[in-house]
Parts: sequence; C-alpha cells; structure tokens
Amino acid sequence: MEEIIAFLKTDTFIMINVIILCVLFLGFFIMLVRLHSINKNYKTFLKKLGNGETIEEDLENYMYRVERVEKQNSEIRNLVNAIDANMDTCIQKIGIVRYNAFKDTGSDLSFALAMLDENNNGVVLNGIYSREMSNIYAKPVENGKSKYTISEEEQDAIQKAIENKQIYRVREK
Repeated sequence: MEEIIAFLKTDTFIMINVIILCVLFLGFFIMLVRLHSINKNYKTFLKKLGNGETIEEDLENYMYRVERVEKQNSEIRNLVNAIDANMDTCIQKIGIVRYNAFKDTGSDLSFALAMLDENNNGVVLNGIYSREMSNIYAKPVENGKSKYTISEEEQDAIQKAIENKQIYRVREK
C-alpha cells in the first residue's frame, strides 16, 4: 500500500495524469467542433430552398391540410350514405315497349314506358300515336301492379322494368 501512495506522489504519475487530461480535452474539443458542424448542417437542412420556411412549418401545414381533407371525406361519406338511404325511393328500373297501336300508322310509334323504384313503385306511361293525334296516359304503379286497367304493352313494360337488374348502389366496405 505504501508503494502505491509513493507512486501517486511521483512526478511520473502527475505527468501521466496531465497527458490523459490533455488527450481528453483534445477529444472534447474535437467533439465540440463536430457537434457545431452537425448542428449547422441540420439547420441548413431544415431550411427549404427558396422560401425560407422550415420543414417543421411545412409538416404542420401538411398535417392541417390532411385533417381538412379527412373532414371533407367524412362529410362526403355522410352525404353519400344519406343519398344511398333514399335510393330505394328513386326511379331505378326502366322498361320500354314500342308497338303499333293502329294498323294505319305503319310503324311502332306508340310506346309503353314503366319507371319504377327499388320496391316496384312508380308510373307507367302509355304514348299512343295515330296520324291525327298523339296521346300520353299515365298510371300509378304500386308493387308492380296498378289499380287501373293495364294494357298488354303496359304490363310488358312493367315486367321489363321489374326484371331490370341494373340497380347501382354505393355500399361502404
């Protein structure tokens, strides 16, 4: 133990400590210069070319716009759902039959047009054409039937509309 205490009191020990302290100070100084250089590069990196805004400001603006778009998408989704909920009452099915009401006209200029919603409610129009005049009659349709007398052509138009499978609905997945 006395040998260690004696060694600690020697000039050699003090010189070794001074050398170690100098090396540590030099290392500290080198790290300080490198940190300053990295900090400078970082600040330069954060500045955008041209307008001087930082990337942080750009990210804040971008996040604001993203939130605004998400809100708009939510509003659009709600509107589409509301429209979709009312689609079953809109005309979705159409059936048309052209026919020759009178033998003297020579062509299929008369027509029966059925326009129905998803529940087969709507109207059937019958346009009768002759050389002297043209008339259009409308009859309500409920559940694919009318309380009024229906001609064969009107019934065919209603049946075509009922069989029409081209109903377009927007459904969320």
